[in-house]
Amino acid sequence: MKKRVVVGLSGGVDSSVTAYLLKEQGYEVIGMFMKNWHDDTVTISNECPWLDDSNDAMIVAQHLGIPFQAIDLSKEYKERIVDYMFAEYQAGRTPNPDVLCNREIKFDIFLQTALKLGAEYVATGHYARKDSFEKDGKTVYRLLSGKDPNKDQSYFLCQLTQEQLSKALFPIGELLKPEVRAIAKKIDLVTADKKDSQGLCFVGKVHLPDFLQQRLQPKTGKVIEIDAEAAVFKNGYAADDLRSLSAHYELAPEQGEVIGEHKGAHYYTIGQRKGLNLGGFEKPLFVIGTDTEKNVIYTGMGEDHPGLYRKALFIPNSDEHWIRKDLALAVGESKDYLTRIRYRQPLMGCTLHKREEGLYITFENPQKSITPGQFAAWYDGEELIGSGVIS
Repeated sequence: MKKRVVVGLSGGVDSSVTAYLLKEQGYEVIGMFMKNWHDDTVTISNECPWLDDSNDAMIVAQHLGIPFQAIDLSKEYKERIVDYMFAEYQAGRTPNPDVLCNREIKFDIFLQTALKLGAEYVATGHYARKDSFEKDGKTVYRLLSGKDPNKDQSYFLCQLTQEQLSKALFPIGELLKPEVRAIAKKIDLVTADKKDSQGLCFVGKVHLPDFLQQRLQPKTGKVIEIDAEAAVFKNGYAADDLRSLSAHYELAPEQGEVIGEHKGAHYYTIGQRKGLNLGGFEKPLFVIGTDTEKNVIYTGMGEDHPGLYRKALFIPNSDEHWIRKDLALAVGESKDYLTRIRYRQPLMGCTLHKREEGLYITFENPQKSITPGQFAAWYDGEELIGSGVIS
C-alpha cells in the first residue's frame, strides 16, 4: 500500500517539482495550497499574487494527476505570525516571520491537517535534507543543509522538533536550483520559469514601514549620532564576562548629537542604512540602537563604527531550542559550533556557553548587526543542531 504524503503546493517551481518527485518515488501524493492572508483591516498591495499562486498550484496538480485542495489558514496566520510581528516591532525587536511560519503553520497546523487526511508525511519545497540514526533504541532525526549552497534553507527550519522532522520530507534538498528548473521544463510544468517569491506576500510586496504604520502609529522622535569613541567606551569588549560581552550598548541621548527626526523608533532595526533620509555626512549612517520607550534612534557613521559590532549574544532559557535534544548543553558546559544569525550569512566559528539564565554565544570575530528578535542557529558541519531568539 502506498504511503500518503501531502505536499504544500505554493504555486512555485520548487514545490511543484517536490510533488512530481514524490509521485515518481511511489507515494500517494495530495497537493494542498495554504491561503495565509486576506485581512482587509491591514491593506496589502494589489500585486500580492496569492490568487495567481493558487491557480498555478491547481494547474500543476492537474498536470501531475494528483488531488488538490486549498486550505484557509489566514485566521491562524494572523494570530500566530502577524500579531506576533506587530508586537515584536512595537517592542523594538525584529522578528523573522519565515522561521515562525514554518514552526507555527507549515509544520504545525498544516501538518495536523495532513495527518487528519491519513497522510504519513508532509513535504515542502525547502532546500534542506534530513536523515536519521538509532540511538539508545530510539530514532534520532538530523536536519541537514541543502546541497545547493546558494539556496540552503535549513536556517528557516531551525525551530522544528524531532516529532515534526519525523513527519517531514524535503525531496529537492539533494538538488541544485538549476536541476529543479530543468526537471520542471522537462515535464512541462507551468511553474518552470516562474520567478522565486521574495519573502512573505504582504511584506515582500509593500514597504515594511508602510505595512507597520497601519497598526503602529507614527510618532516623531530624535535621531542621535553616537561617535565611535563613545561606542567603544560602552561596548564592554574589555570585559571577559559573558554578560558584558553580550550586553546591548547602554546608549543615552546625552552621549550624542541630535542630527534629525524620525517617524517612529519601532520602524527601524539595528544595522539599517536605508530609510533614515539624512544626508550630508562623511560616511553612510547606520542604526546602532533603538529605544521604543523613549522613541529614540541611535546612529553611527560608517560600516566600521564599533556600535555596529558585538562579540557575543544571549538567548534566554525560554527561547532556547535544540533540534538535537540529546546534544543540549548542561549548565556550566561549553562547546564549539558554527553559527549564523541571519539567512544566507556564511557560517562563523563560535562557542556556546550554557549558564543558569540561558545560553551565551561568543564569536571568533565580532559580528555586525546582531538584532534582537532574530534567530541564531548553530551547526555541527552540515547539521543544524539548535537555535534561539536573540535577546
